[in-house]
Amino acid sequence: MSKQPQPPGPVTPRAPSPRHQRARMLDRVEERLRGLFDEEHRLWRTADARGAGLIESLAELVTAGGDRARPTVFLTGYLAAGGDPDATAAVDTAVALELLDTCTLIRADVRDNAALRRGIPTLHAGRAAEHEHSGWAGDSRRFGESTATLAGDLALAHADRLVARLPAEAWQIWDELRVQRAIGAYTHEAMAAEYLEDPWPGHCVSGCDRGCAAGWYALRHPLRLGAALAGRADLDAPYDGYARPLHAAWRLRGFLDGGPEFAWDAQLLRELLLDPEEHDVTEQLIDELVRRARDIAATAPLADGWREELAAFAERVASPEG
Repeated sequence: MSKQPQPPGPVTPRAPSPRHQRARMLDRVEERLRGLFDEEHRLWRTADARGAGLIESLAELVTAGGDRARPTVFLTGYLAAGGDPDATAAVDTAVALELLDTCTLIRADVRDNAALRRGIPTLHAGRAAEHEHSGWAGDSRRFGESTATLAGDLALAHADRLVARLPAEAWQIWDELRVQRAIGAYTHEAMAAEYLEDPWPGHCVSGCDRGCAAGWYALRHPLRLGAALAGRADLDAPYDGYARPLHAAWRLRGFLDGGPEFAWDAQLLRELLLDPEEHDVTEQLIDELVRRARDIAATAPLADGWREELAAFAERVASPEG
């Protein structure tokens, strides 16, 4: 008697890859951002039409794009720590980080008198032009700068509202991030005004101070915040050890390739001090720093697939393509 074919057994669905998990959460971050501004605009357009205009200006800048660097790093730290990908608190925290970044960018644009941000007029420039075109009273430039400052305040207020109910450990890191970022920005401005700013980021290799304005908050704080929200205090030290060399590698890469933090003085210093041999030595140092970050990721107690993703992430952060 011939053997009857058996029906196939149930197929276990393959778990999404780390990058896919993060991409899905980033999609939710975009939805949350747009939903937040839609809700605020509906609220204010009847209560205060002028207030709705400020929200429109802020929403235009936030939704114009950008790399969402801080949310990406935060979600990497959160998911690698085994955080729940469906958790609303994680999405809200990622949105808060983007709004904090937006606040900082708006104020930096005012200080630098920048004309464009993300391919559109900077907020202060656009509102100054509106003031001048409308023939309103007062000085157009001051109106634009004042409006931009208030938009930054609004972004920060929304960010704080989103993280108000974080667990104590996570909120403490958020608070530390906010304070250190403000102090770091001031230190950067003061050193530039005093002609003490050195574009060569060698100090990052030996270890930046807590108020590094160059982006220390872009790696260490978001990773630690992700671990704290996932309830993984044991990852605080590994994430710190991973972020330190990677931050230094990123800064060196920016110096070599002329990243946004490095103006004409850095280009002049590269031309004067870095001959081909010294350039190669710096490239070797970047490789060594990335290797250190990869080694720490390889031994960290992370969720399945995330050791490899953190190693690949380190390579991407410090690559010439960024």
